[in-house]
Amino acid sequence: MSIVIIGAGLAGATAATELREQGYEGEIVLIGAETTPPYERPPLSKGYLLGNDAFEKALVHPEPWYAEHDIDLRLGTRATAIDRERRVVHVEPASGGESTGGGQSTEIPYEQLLLATGASSRPLHMDGVGEFLTLRSREDSTRLKEAFHAGTKVAIVGAGWIGLEVAAAAREAGSEVTVFEQAAVPLERVLGAEIGAVFADLHRGHGVDLRMSTQVTADDLKSADVRIAAIGVTPDIALAEAAGLELATREQGGGVLVDASLRTSDPRIFAIGDIANHDHPVLAVRIRVEHWDTAIEQGKAVARTLAGTDTPYERLPYFFTDQYDLGMEYVGSPGPDGYDRVDIEGETDALHGDAFRAFWVRGDAVVAAMHVNDWDASEVIRDSIGSRRAVTAEPVSAESVSTEPASTESVSTEPAPVDSGAAQ
Repeated sequence: MSIVIIGAGLAGATAATELREQGYEGEIVLIGAETTPPYERPPLSKGYLLGNDAFEKALVHPEPWYAEHDIDLRLGTRATAIDRERRVVHVEPASGGESTGGGQSTEIPYEQLLLATGASSRPLHMDGVGEFLTLRSREDSTRLKEAFHAGTKVAIVGAGWIGLEVAAAAREAGSEVTVFEQAAVPLERVLGAEIGAVFADLHRGHGVDLRMSTQVTADDLKSADVRIAAIGVTPDIALAEAAGLELATREQGGGVLVDASLRTSDPRIFAIGDIANHDHPVLAVRIRVEHWDTAIEQGKAVARTLAGTDTPYERLPYFFTDQYDLGMEYVGSPGPDGYDRVDIEGETDALHGDAFRAFWVRGDAVVAAMHVNDWDASEVIRDSIGSRRAVTAEPVSAESVSTEPASTESVSTEPAPVDSGAAQ
């Protein structure tokens, strides 16, 4: 049986790896438009961007590994169409270059097809302003790293996860950093007002000029040496849409509709990673998640299904961030119904190393939880999801904030980490 995987990123490469580890002996073709072997993206805004880690540490495997495991890795190759009736994928060299692997064939037959096409940075154009850089690929990260040095004036539009991580990297390189954001605090739509304020204090304490509740203008950017758009990503669903697969609505968070086992509306085609709008069997809501952990774990789960063991994907959404000396892990999802309050345990002065835990509560049940600088709490926060907390006038050790699910219309904020819109 031939399995074709479109998308040679972390999700696609993990699925191919797991197929071999599950004992699958059939043909595997892994198609990727980039000429670099599959790699993880978090280092692009963390260790690699900071100059602490070589890019090779981000590779899923060294390139020879794929041939050694009889995986036909076709780099520099773009899938242009899916013919569901004939069960073939049409391909061509990406960007007019030459693809590697598989000769010059323009059609690749499949018996099972996996879509792991990822997402693209949302571009930003403004009259009277030069180029905006984005951060999505190795080349993007390298370009930013080379631009960040003492005295460089950096302007970032968007105070979501990518915007904040890039701001931290630029400040650690000695750059002068200004961040523009329409929301009142960073990450407001993701974490709420009180936790967003923690990140505001952290960045201001490290010298970032945070301009919140601001609609950026061309005049604001004229003095910048480097301008960066960090306004989120758009799932790459063009292939799925052209093939007639069922898509999620904007209200559902966008992407390709998949069931609990990550099947699309075509039983021979699966979707994972950034594009998968998943009917989560535990959370009982549809979510789309654009994070490293989901790419890995959905890749493993779908591979087990493709290898013959139907495996519903039940893992709770998870993401992390590193900014200056702050480390954070977040688990769960409020989903489209939002939450009623957030309970905080501990002191929240992360600038000076405080550790704390936060629990997002709907009714009396925890729907999401996080810790900051409290590495003994990783399992505690995961185990808290679905547990009950007393409904009191005052939450534990802090004030509460109530929030409604926010609009996704703003161009200067990243989508939330778990969707209804999700962050990288």
